[in-house]
Amino acid sequence: MKYPAFLLAGLLLGPVAGCKDSFTDLTPQGTITNANFWRTEADAVAASNALYTYMANDDMFGRGFFWYINASDDMVTGRVRATAANVRNFTATGNEGDTNKMYGYSYRVIRRANEILKNVPGMSLNEALKNRVLGEAYFMRAFSYFNIATRYGDQRAGVPIVTVENMDQSTFPRPASVVENYQLMAQDLKKAAGLLPLVTAYAAADLGRAHKDAALGYLVKTYAFWAQYDKSKWADAEQAADAVAQSGSHRALLNTGRPAQDFHSVFTIANNWSSEYLWSVVSGKQDGSILPGVLLENKGWGKYNGWGYFQPTLELYDSFEAGDPRRAATVLAFGDEFPYLGQARRYYSTNSLTGFQFAKYLEPYASPVGEHLNANGDKPTTDLNVPLMRYAEVLLLKAEAQLMQGKSGDDALNAVRQRAGLAPKVGATLADLKRERRAELAGEFADRHADLVRWGDAQAAYAQPQHGRQYADKTDPASAFKVVEVWPARTFNPAVHHVWPIPPNDLNNAKIAQNQGW
Repeated sequence: MKYPAFLLAGLLLGPVAGCKDSFTDLTPQGTITNANFWRTEADAVAASNALYTYMANDDMFGRGFFWYINASDDMVTGRVRATAANVRNFTATGNEGDTNKMYGYSYRVIRRANEILKNVPGMSLNEALKNRVLGEAYFMRAFSYFNIATRYGDQRAGVPIVTVENMDQSTFPRPASVVENYQLMAQDLKKAAGLLPLVTAYAAADLGRAHKDAALGYLVKTYAFWAQYDKSKWADAEQAADAVAQSGSHRALLNTGRPAQDFHSVFTIANNWSSEYLWSVVSGKQDGSILPGVLLENKGWGKYNGWGYFQPTLELYDSFEAGDPRRAATVLAFGDEFPYLGQARRYYSTNSLTGFQFAKYLEPYASPVGEHLNANGDKPTTDLNVPLMRYAEVLLLKAEAQLMQGKSGDDALNAVRQRAGLAPKVGATLADLKRERRAELAGEFADRHADLVRWGDAQAAYAQPQHGRQYADKTDPASAFKVVEVWPARTFNPAVHHVWPIPPNDLNNAKIAQNQGW
């Protein structure tokens, strides 16, 4: 797959058309334009391209936010890394190099979006292009706020709100509650949905830009997080989920009636832009998310530079229902067969702490290096887009919203189960929903840790140690094993650890207070 030209242009034009590179969190560094900018269609497009610069950044959606997801009970850190252990054990300071960049990078995108929203309305442009560029700005502003507000904000303090109206101020205090962030996000996403085209209207060169269904999908999830503080938002989440289904772009699960193949096919290059796609990190051999390589066996059995982080736990492996084909598509266990660099092999690992490896993003590794893989293993990108939100998640959020309102969530839940070839639930419960969400979305940016936090389940889950399998011969796929503890029980204080510490440098620059207890 060729990496879209507009995203490559964004990488080049980002500092010019988006913001100065010295802008790191909340303090604007003056105008980002010159006397000749914001005049032509090319200027508007260049500015919109710059919104996507950080989508492919290793410290955002390569590892970045995944270090927080790694705190969940689905996985452990597979290599010795003290800063990652601090995050996973809830002893972080916010200054860890693994997680101290996403906050500032998100505000850079917000600044770029604000510059578009300030300047593009007054430009003489084709109406369709103007609407698209403005819609992209509204979406990317909301998307950026979603990634930080849900992780750093709560009912005691949101994250600073920077808009067109106040972006040239010298200070940006934290709002009294994260609800104010959710209000802005919902407004932005509704505006984006009204301005953006359906993804089906895009030519191939523009796939990867924000589109109507992506905005509606994140509106669903915004309401789901907002519902922690206002239960009435579950009704809004259900309505937004229906809007995705009825948008006209024919969102649907990949479902040909072959459960073992259908779920696996979601994570294939051929289906980067399928009916299940809502929002992804657009990837190519030279650019995109490094997550597939980060999850690959450390050193890749001597054939490719896998990094060996984020290894599945036995708890995740055992959580799947009997006969659920999603387990094999999600997790490799000793003895499982899979194609690797043009050859068939059976899985074993001399490096895995747990005896497992995530399998969802392995398809590019089936072919020899160079076909779908970056030949540079220090930048292990592939042609496979890494999903950030899929239509399956919208269905599960709809089912959750219905259950939270005392309604039946069976139809939406069973659509996901049916694709997996599982018997339908009758009178599905919230416990059923939680299990289904785990089985469907494990190892994805859907974020199991955030789920446990918003459900109030994190303290109990993390009070239990995580386990794996220790094999007698780690080079033998058929070796015998014993169950061992691979990560001890952790102390999760729901009054503190439901949010993460804001990076200290960003606090100092903005003169705002740290989250309580950190």
